[in-house]
Amino acid sequence: MRELRYTLLTDGSSDRALLPVLNWLLRDLNAQGAIQPQWADLGRLRIRPKSLSERILKCLELYPCDLLFVHRDAEGERLETRAGEIAHALKIAGNSQAIPPTVCVVPVRMQEAWLLFDEAAIRRAAGNPNGRQSLRLPKAAVCETLPDPKDVLHTALREACGLAGRRLRQFDPHQAALRLSDLIGNFAPLRSLPAFQRLEADLSHTLAKHF
Repeated sequence: MRELRYTLLTDGSSDRALLPVLNWLLRDLNAQGAIQPQWADLGRLRIRPKSLSERILKCLELYPCDLLFVHRDAEGERLETRAGEIAHALKIAGNSQAIPPTVCVVPVRMQEAWLLFDEAAIRRAAGNPNGRQSLRLPKAAVCETLPDPKDVLHTALREACGLAGRRLRQFDPHQAALRLSDLIGNFAPLRSLPAFQRLEADLSHTLAKHF
């Protein structure tokens, strides 16, 4: 294969921060060919598909691919529950058209839990790489147990930016979080997390079977 074109279908727009994670994992697993990622931006549609199976079909219509990633945040549900929901939606979608090889991406709680481990990258994303403020980041191994990792990440970014007053109020942690995933060069610390282990195992199996 000269290139591997994949599409990521996510819960929301901020979850496109998962693209660098998937790019890194594909390269680390020695995926064959140049990697061509796409994020399925269904939010721009005038009429948005409602069910997950409808979203999958629209995603494949607009962003055809060799490999599909379907993301759902666990948000308190068991990983197996979310994976089962995705599998059910894929089965329904498959009644309408052929579905490419698909891998579930289900961070426990939410994807921000996978961006909390690199303090230097957080400081760069916040625009203050030489800052010395204490960020009080959790250890990588416990990130998936946090009740609200998005709040923890956004708080860390606000603290890292070193701003105050009106300038701090104007600071956008959402945009900083999107920059953050591009600034992390090595996602290997995530291998201590069960949800990431599941993603890596499923992706490795899919690559071996189909590519």
